[in-house]
Amino acid sequence: MALTKVSTGVVDMSSSTGGLIIAKGTTAQQPTCTAANLGSIRENTDENKVEVCTANSGTPAWQFLEEAGSSFVPLTVDYLVVAGGGNGGGNVGAGYSGGGGGGAGGLRTSYGSTSGGGASAESSLSLSTGTSYIVTVGAASSEQTQGNSSTFYTITSTGGGFGGKFTGYAAGNGGSGGGAPGWDNPNAANPGSGTAGQGYNGGSSVILTEDGAGGGGGASAVGSNSNGSSGGNGGAGLEVNIIGGTGNFYAGGGGGGGYTGGNGGSAGSGGGGNGGGNNNSPTNGAANTGGGGGGAWVSSTASRPGGSGVVILRYPSAYAITFQTGVGFISSTATLSATSEKVTTITAGSGTITFALTP
Repeated sequence: MALTKVSTGVVDMSSSTGGLIIAKGTTAQQPTCTAANLGSIRENTDENKVEVCTANSGTPAWQFLEEAGSSFVPLTVDYLVVAGGGNGGGNVGAGYSGGGGGGAGGLRTSYGSTSGGGASAESSLSLSTGTSYIVTVGAASSEQTQGNSSTFYTITSTGGGFGGKFTGYAAGNGGSGGGAPGWDNPNAANPGSGTAGQGYNGGSSVILTEDGAGGGGGASAVGSNSNGSSGGNGGAGLEVNIIGGTGNFYAGGGGGGGYTGGNGGSAGSGGGGNGGGNNNSPTNGAANTGGGGGGAWVSSTASRPGGSGVVILRYPSAYAITFQTGVGFISSTATLSATSEKVTTITAGSGTITFALTP
């Protein structure tokens, strides 16, 4: 039986633990909203929403009731994960020969349009509060070794390949490949290979009886081949402006060693070290860029390590990161004035983090 009229202004349901059942029906069954039935409410079964007959726009019309309170902000996280760069190739001191440039650390990102190795940018991550997510920042490489991998959650970037070394030491594969060694070497034409979606191959030593070694591969370009006695330049890094601004490059390859050492992915190209030669000494890959180390030459037998990696996360300012377990975390967080997003840059450490809504 329908209740059509109550003589008092209040309906007392305090003794009931159930809900108030209101009129319901489809949009087609909706009565015309007029001045006579202003304030009527019903459940629209097509839309699964409660609607009210109101004239707040001047003309009586049905309008859905909206839930009050703060809007939910989804935890959508963009990332840049760069592994440590590979070590440049050394020289054992027998003859005039350059060591190959170290390959850059692998680069994976969801920010912008392009990721490492010419791949399209990956998808942003939809994460949850209170869940532990793994973070590892790949450390700098050491002599004749691949760079160390970096990880965030399910995203892992592979360490850069090491540069080839005179007399039988082939270049290594990695996120980006190491440059081939110089001189009369069976491996001079065999640079290291990059990883798809992370970086490019290293360069070759195309004239097998000359000094120059190939440059290490970078995130956005193959390492250059040597040119006679000149070492090849490292492959360029990739610009990823996840921290805001412009001109932020990561994962440049190291320059190959030679009588004239090749240039690495310089600061403007992602931090690869210069190759050694009579013109200069080999240099390290820049820290927290994943740059490859510079290859050595005979007058400077010590090769140079690649730069350490980095993990950068960009997320809504309604959230904050807590570092839970792990050792050696070094991080900083900034709020971008243009978008009110937060950016956390993690430059060292390994362990877990969680996200939480800020009060």
